[in-house]
Amino acid sequence: MDACVKVKVDGVMDSSEEHETGEWDSSSDKESVASCVDSAVEDMSLDCLETVLEEFSDYDASDNDWNPEVTPRKKRKSGLSSVSPSPAKSCRSSPASAQSRKGKVKRSGVNRSLPFSLCISENKWKSTDEPDTEPTQPVFKPRQAPGPQLVSNASCSPLQYFELFFSKSVMRTILANSNAYGAMRQEGMKKPWQDISVKDFKTFLALVIYMGLLKCFQLTDYWRKSHMYSLPYPALIMSSRKFMTISKALHLSDPKVDAENDQKKGTPEYDRLCKIKPLYQDIRDACRATFHPFQNISIDERMVASKARHGLKQYMKNKPTKWGYKLFVLADSLCGYTWDFFIYEGKVNSEESKGISYDSVMILADERLLGTGYKLFVDNFYTSPKLFRDLLAKRIWACGTVRANRIGHSKKHAPRGNIRWFREDDLLFVEWKDKRDVLMCSTFHKAFNGDTIKRNVKGADGVWAIQDFPVPAAVLDYNKHMGGVDLSDALISFYTVLHKTRRWYRSFFYHFVDIAVVNAFILHQQMAKMKNQKPLTQKAFREALVAELAGTGPPSAPAQIRPIPSTDSHLPKYISGDSSIGRRKCKMCTFKTPVKCATCDVPLCFVPKRDCFTSWHEQGSCSESEEE
Repeated sequence: MDACVKVKVDGVMDSSEEHETGEWDSSSDKESVASCVDSAVEDMSLDCLETVLEEFSDYDASDNDWNPEVTPRKKRKSGLSSVSPSPAKSCRSSPASAQSRKGKVKRSGVNRSLPFSLCISENKWKSTDEPDTEPTQPVFKPRQAPGPQLVSNASCSPLQYFELFFSKSVMRTILANSNAYGAMRQEGMKKPWQDISVKDFKTFLALVIYMGLLKCFQLTDYWRKSHMYSLPYPALIMSSRKFMTISKALHLSDPKVDAENDQKKGTPEYDRLCKIKPLYQDIRDACRATFHPFQNISIDERMVASKARHGLKQYMKNKPTKWGYKLFVLADSLCGYTWDFFIYEGKVNSEESKGISYDSVMILADERLLGTGYKLFVDNFYTSPKLFRDLLAKRIWACGTVRANRIGHSKKHAPRGNIRWFREDDLLFVEWKDKRDVLMCSTFHKAFNGDTIKRNVKGADGVWAIQDFPVPAAVLDYNKHMGGVDLSDALISFYTVLHKTRRWYRSFFYHFVDIAVVNAFILHQQMAKMKNQKPLTQKAFREALVAELAGTGPPSAPAQIRPIPSTDSHLPKYISGDSSIGRRKCKMCTFKTPVKCATCDVPLCFVPKRDCFTSWHEQGSCSESEEE
C-alpha cells in the first residue's frame, strides 16, 4: 500500500463532510475568499492564532446536515453543495457585503467559518532541520490492571464468558417484557399466550448465533426438509413455529412504560431509545466492568445496517454500510474490545453542545477511568485544537489526522517524504508528503524522531525500487493504534447475527448479541494468553457457545483435539435388558435412551431420527472415553 495512513487518512466522510468539502474545493471560491481577507491577513499578527485555534472547534460542518431521512442530492455542476450554507457560515460574500456587517454579531460567525489556515503564514512552518522539543510523555497509571477483570487462574467456558454480558438478571428482564408483550398481542384470541421459559430463550439465542455461522436466505430455510436445505440441527433443538413465536414476541422494555413514553411524543421528555433502554444500559455497564483497556484506545463510528423508516436511521456516503443506525464506539486498540459506545440520536439543539465530533469524544472519554495517561487516537472528523486541549486537561493525550482546510496546508509540490511542522503550546501540527498529503495533530509526539518507512518507487529509468523515506512518529503510531474499532467491526462482521426484522429495536438486540459474543471471545483470547494456552478460533468459540446454550453437547467439545477413531468392534446393547427400563441420558444429546455401547459403556441414542450411536463412533469420541 503506497499511502502510509491505511484507512484513516481521509477519515470518515459522511454527508456533512460532502457539504464541507464541496464548500471549499472550488478554486473560484477559494480565490474569492482569499481576496476578501488578504488585506486583513497581512495586517494580522500571529498572536491571533491562539484565539482562532480555540474557536476552531466551533466550526463543525458535521452539525450542518445530519439528515438521514432523505437521500443526499447530487452536487451541482459547479461543484458546490446542493444545500446552501446558512448566512452565519457562508464565506462567499463580496468584500462590500463583508464590510457592511462590521460591528454586528454575525461577524463572529463568519470568522469561525473561515479555516484558521488564513491566520497562519508560510514562515510559521518549520523543517526537520530545526529541532523540536519533545513534549511531556504520559505516565500510564491505570486505576485497574489492563485486561480482563477476572480471576487470573479461572477457567471459564464460552457460555460463562457470554453470561458476563447476558447475565441471568438480564435474561429475566427480557423474558418478563417479552411475555408481557406476547400476552398483549395474543389478547382476545382463542389460544392463550404461553410464557417463554429461560430454557426456550437460551435455545433461541443458540439458534440466533448458529444462524450467524450458517447463512440462509430466509429463516424458514433452516427448517426445510429438501435435500438442498437439509439442516437437522435447528429442528433438533427447536421447532420453526416456536422460534418464530419468540422472535415476534421479543421485547426489551416494559410495554406499559412504552405506552407512557409514546404519549410524550413531541415533548422534550420523549425518550427515543425507550424500547431498548434496559438492555442498552446493561450491555454498556457489562462492557466497562469486565475489561479495562490498555494504554492505546481509539474512537470511531459504527453502522448497524438497516433501511427501516425510523428517525434514528442515518446515511453515510463513504461507509461500507451506508444506511443504518450510527454508534460512536470506544475500543481497545490492541485487541478490538468494545469498551463503551452510545447510539447517535440526532443533532442536539443546545447551547452547551460544541458539535457532535467534540461531544461524542467527551461522552466516551471517562476522565475518572481514562484520565491516567491514556493515549486516544481519532480521525479527522474529531480532531480539533479545543478538543485536544480539553482532553489534555483531563490527562488524556490525543493524536489524530487533520482536514486540509483546517490547517495551513500548502498544495505546492514537495518531494516525497518531506516533513514540515509547527508547534502551538501543547499542540504539534505536522505535514508529511507521501503519495498524498498527510496532516496530523498530536499532544504527545515530537515532530521527527529519525524514523523511516519503505516505499516502492518508480525511478526515472522506469525501474521500481524500494526506498526509505522519513516519516513522523505520529503517523506510525496512528497507523498502529487507530484500528481498534475497525478490528471490532471486522470480528463482528465475520459471523454477524443481524438479520432483517420489522421492528427497529430488534435490530439493536441482534447487534448487542454480536457485541456480547465478540467481547466474550476477546476475553477468552486474553485469558488464554495469560495462561500461555492456545485460544479457540472465533468460529470454534461460537460453535461451543451454541452447543452450551442449546444443551446439545459437552461444553468443551470444540476445544478438544479430535481423537483418532477406534478400530475395535462396537455394538449397541440395552442398558438393563429391557427397552423401557433403566434409561440414561445420552452422551451426545439431552434425550434419554435405553441403549449403550457395549465396548465404550456410554449411553447413546439409536433411533432413526437420533442416531447418536453412529455419530459418536464416527467422531472417534469412543477412544477418549476408553482412556478415561
